[in-house]
Amino acid sequence: MRAAVLRATGDVHVGTVPDPVVEEPHDALVRVRYAAVCGSDLWRYRDHPPGAAPIRPGHEFSGVVEAVGAAVTAVRPGDVVLAPFAWSDGTCPACRAGLPTSCPAGGVFGDRADGAQAEAVRVRFADANLVVLPVGADDPRMPALLTLADVMSTGHHAALCARVGAGTTVVVMGDGAVGLCAVLAARRLGAGHITVVARHRARAELALRLGADSVVTERGPAAARRVRALTGGRGTGAVLECVGTAESWADALAAVRDGGTIGYVGLPHGVALDPAVFFDRNLTLAGGIAPARTYIPRLLPDVLSGALDPSPVFDHRTGLDGVPGAYRAMAARTAIKALIAL
Repeated sequence: MRAAVLRATGDVHVGTVPDPVVEEPHDALVRVRYAAVCGSDLWRYRDHPPGAAPIRPGHEFSGVVEAVGAAVTAVRPGDVVLAPFAWSDGTCPACRAGLPTSCPAGGVFGDRADGAQAEAVRVRFADANLVVLPVGADDPRMPALLTLADVMSTGHHAALCARVGAGTTVVVMGDGAVGLCAVLAARRLGAGHITVVARHRARAELALRLGADSVVTERGPAAARRVRALTGGRGTGAVLECVGTAESWADALAAVRDGGTIGYVGLPHGVALDPAVFFDRNLTLAGGIAPARTYIPRLLPDVLSGALDPSPVFDHRTGLDGVPGAYRAMAARTAIKALIAL
């Protein structure tokens, strides 16, 4: 089959690789119909260590079940399915507690297993991970449904961790796909006022269309002053940190009011936090890797009904041959998120 392969920094190509097969009784083989390029894919794209083995990236996909192992009972060939970005066994204490991303037997597609920017993918523990969709493989809602595999679930995680509810004032740090989905999540949970910190004009405009009330284009102390001006001088009750940089964290701490909450889902890099800051200001910090498999059933009805539509985060659409260009576009920030249709 054909698949995207990351060979070196900045070098993704599409080539022929061995076909995946059912290896274990709980496996399923899924023929990919839709996949995506994620912002986290760009980290390896920008820094694949010299001499490191090539990898096959991609952890967001939906498709049609082609074959199943002897122990699989919840899905069958022909089912249209969606997978979370991370697989889990569905039976361990972490899975039963709703935190499948902490499953000892789990992993992330494209990390501990071949990824889904490919014609097909092997899914471990198919019964625990594959969600059967009540739509056809070509349903126009498929792009929106695909976001549940990662970015919409991650935005939802940020909002839940930040305790967003009716009337909460919210600031979203980040105008990427996760930040934009965090806007949708905060609006869905009843936020009173949502501000997005964004520099990119088109992304800021999209954030407003998705439910944000205001945009802050400044950074640093100027951003905090602007947020406080928008919140009557108090600061915001909830910050959704969707970037992970030291600069974004500094802005988050400057914007949140004492007693507020920061929900963080941006992959931290170069961040050093002083616990005394949280202690002195009675701040709550919660977040981490989103348990997408737990959230998919909760968000799925709203996507199916049209009440929740994250599909506008896909502003670059391509086939498998266009994956290298999709990486280049996202790395250059001329695209928010790429949808791959097979």
